[in-house]
Amino acid sequence: MLDFRMETFLTVCQCMNFTRASEKLNITQPAVSQHIRYLEKHYNTKLFRYEGKKLRLTGAGEILKNASLTMMHDEKSIQSEMLHTEEESEIRFGATRTVGDALMARILKNYLLRYPDAKIHMEVGNTRELLKRLDEGEIDFALVEGFFKKSEYDFQQYSDENYIAVCSPEYDFQKTPDKIENLFQERLFLREEGSGTREVLERYLDSKNLGISDFSRVTEVGSLQAIKELTKAGCGITFLYEAAVAGELKSGELTRIPLLDFQISHEFAFIWRRGSIYADRYRELFRRFSG
Repeated sequence: MLDFRMETFLTVCQCMNFTRASEKLNITQPAVSQHIRYLEKHYNTKLFRYEGKKLRLTGAGEILKNASLTMMHDEKSIQSEMLHTEEESEIRFGATRTVGDALMARILKNYLLRYPDAKIHMEVGNTRELLKRLDEGEIDFALVEGFFKKSEYDFQQYSDENYIAVCSPEYDFQKTPDKIENLFQERLFLREEGSGTREVLERYLDSKNLGISDFSRVTEVGSLQAIKELTKAGCGITFLYEAAVAGELKSGELTRIPLLDFQISHEFAFIWRRGSIYADRYRELFRRFSG
């Protein structure tokens, strides 16, 4: 059970403001300050510092935050196990939308054929949402295609996937699409912020001193399937993992845009909180999911 002062610390980390933290915890601001001073005295180090008027974590504060999130996550897992001591515990995990659509049906089919009595709860969300759920202990692990801090999570690489630009075979380009700049006049279909699929493109563009804003027409769509349907209909172009459009590429409903300066691949990873006492269990589940 986390000490109540650690809960205060994590709330301050979330709000980065003592007043907002006190309101969220429904305690006084002096009480929040007292809890933080107790922890700083206990660990003999400063946990926060001010940069101007902004509150920041110190290096020691970052270490304590990451350790506390892992402890909170494990505590919720322990509570769940205690409530289900007479039955097989439930596997609670998350998958990003691309992983969910492209891989999870096959992964779960193979798993359930081998373990027909398994209890499974799978959530689907973007990478940012799943990392938050993981930190809060709502899920045990996640399969993601997005970026995550490897200092905060342990992981196993599931696969390495090509990331490509696609369009309808009949799409009429305004310029010959041999480099990414020639696509800026086309309508770009893009996932929402927090999506790993989007972040791959954003990071690539940033490395070229470019950005999403260089596309003259951008349409955000939260549904991967809707993006594929709109692209198949010739309404614009998009960037997706090849695994997510393998069927459409094979059937000829979509085609790869042959960019000369765009060769990208990115890993799909199986992740959990770094330092978790359940690490061996998660590695075994990864082995079973991969088998």
